[in-house]
Amino acid sequence: MTSGGARAAIFGISDGLVTNVSLILGVAGAHPGGGIVRLSGLAGLVAGAFSMAAGELVSMQAQRELFERELAVERDALAQSPAAEQGELVAIYERRGLTPSLAKELAELMMRDPKTALETHAREELGIDPTSLGSPVVAAVSSFATFALGALLPLIPWLLAHGNGALLASVAIGAAAAVGVGVMLGVLTGKSVVKSAARQLAVAAVAAAVTYGIGRAVGASG
Repeated sequence: MTSGGARAAIFGISDGLVTNVSLILGVAGAHPGGGIVRLSGLAGLVAGAFSMAAGELVSMQAQRELFERELAVERDALAQSPAAEQGELVAIYERRGLTPSLAKELAELMMRDPKTALETHAREELGIDPTSLGSPVVAAVSSFATFALGALLPLIPWLLAHGNGALLASVAIGAAAAVGVGVMLGVLTGKSVVKSAARQLAVAAVAAAVTYGIGRAVGASG
């Protein structure tokens, strides 16, 4: 898995974890039956995973179609005005510090093959890699799976037990998972692992505490 893919997976797990541990504790705070908490957690897992997948599918598809349109425009420009497009490459290379003669030589080399010319213009002018536009389906499936995994962790105790035991186990699993996610983010970003873990734990703890407090208040008033 690439670094970018690993980051996306970790963020998906983080979203699922924070979302569902907050939902589960919020519902549990109202002291309903264990079946209600379990149903809420399962609903949160399924709904959240499908929502993440749908959002990723739509956004990635829109991005891909936009890139493909820009590539089509660039392809037409290369076919209709190759000399002008070569001149643009020369200007880009000169701005990067190449001498005029070397910039011209390199631009001529890039323009010899239509495929290479398109890829070069796409990268240099548009900032697009035509070979790595991304797959909306793969992104959607990845988002679904990683969110579901994160959302499942705090739900596990409620699939096996109920009451205060399940509540405390859910808190413990959620805290441990948040620390684990923080550690992985710290390793990937090269930042302090301790700070990253503490930040992730704090975010999950605040979200869970707020929703649990709301659940307690609503449950008591009811």
